[in-house]
Amino acid sequence: MKKLVLTGAAGSLGSRLRAPLEAMCETLVSTDIVDDIGDLAANETYVKADIADMAAVDPLLEGADMVIHFGAVVDEAPFEELLGPNFVGAYNVWEAAYRHGVRRVVYASSIHAVGMYPKTQAIGVDVPHRPDTFYGLAKCFAEDLGRMYWEKRGLESVCLRIYSCAPVSNPRAVGSWLSYDDMIQLVEKSITTPVTGFSIVYGISDNDRAPVDNSAARHLGYRPKDNAEQFAADIYAKFGPLDPHEASNFRHGGPFAGIELGKGAMGLFNFEDKDDG
Repeated sequence: MKKLVLTGAAGSLGSRLRAPLEAMCETLVSTDIVDDIGDLAANETYVKADIADMAAVDPLLEGADMVIHFGAVVDEAPFEELLGPNFVGAYNVWEAAYRHGVRRVVYASSIHAVGMYPKTQAIGVDVPHRPDTFYGLAKCFAEDLGRMYWEKRGLESVCLRIYSCAPVSNPRAVGSWLSYDDMIQLVEKSITTPVTGFSIVYGISDNDRAPVDNSAARHLGYRPKDNAEQFAADIYAKFGPLDPHEASNFRHGGPFAGIELGKGAMGLFNFEDKDDG
C-alpha cells in the first residue's frame, strides 16, 4: 500500500504496531498527542495531533489507503473527558476518511462494548451492544458509526473488540488474553483481507477458556496461535476462589463491569503493561 495512518501510535498497542505497519506500506504516518515517539523508520512520519480536532485529523488522511485507529483515552472516565477523544475523535476519523476516499478504517474497539454480558454466556460478534461504562459506550458509538458509514457511504470498517492485551496476571485473563503476536496478526489480517464490508471480530487469542465466539468473522482469516491455558494453574492457585456475585468476576467486562460510571478501572486489573480493550 502507498500510505497507512496510525492513530494512538504512542500507546502500548500502537507502539507495537508501528514496525509491522511500516513494513506493509510505502509511507506510514503515525500520530498521537505526545511530543515525540522515538526513532522513526525510514518511511515513517510522526505528526502530533489531537484527534478531537478535525482540522488536525483531516490532512493526515489525504492520500491514505487505510487508517488504523487506536487513539483514545483507554480507561473509564467522566463522560465529559471521553467526549472529545473517544466520541468526537471517532467521528473525525471516519468523516475525514470518507472525505479523502480512504478504503477502510481498522478500529480498536473493545470487549467493553458488550461488557455486561455474563461470562457464562459465550457471545458472538452479532450480539446487541451492552456497554459496561462510558468508555464502553464510546466503543458502541464508534461501531455504529462504522456500520453507518459502510451502509450509507461505502467506507469499510473492521472493529476489533480487544479483550486483554497484556501479560496474563489475573484469573480473567486466562480466558480473555490477547497476545501481542496475535494482536499484530489480527491487525494485519484486517488490512490485507480483500473485502471486509463492516466486520466485527473479537481480539482474543486461542484460549481454551475464551468466552467469545469468532466463527462469524472467519472471513478475515484471523487464526490466533497463543493460548493462556499454560498460565491457568499458577494464576488460579495464586488468587484462590473468586466471589461469583461480584460483577468483576462474573461479567465479560471484568472490573469495568463492577465500577461506578466515570471512575477509572485500569488500576484494578493487577497488571502493569496493559491495554484492556
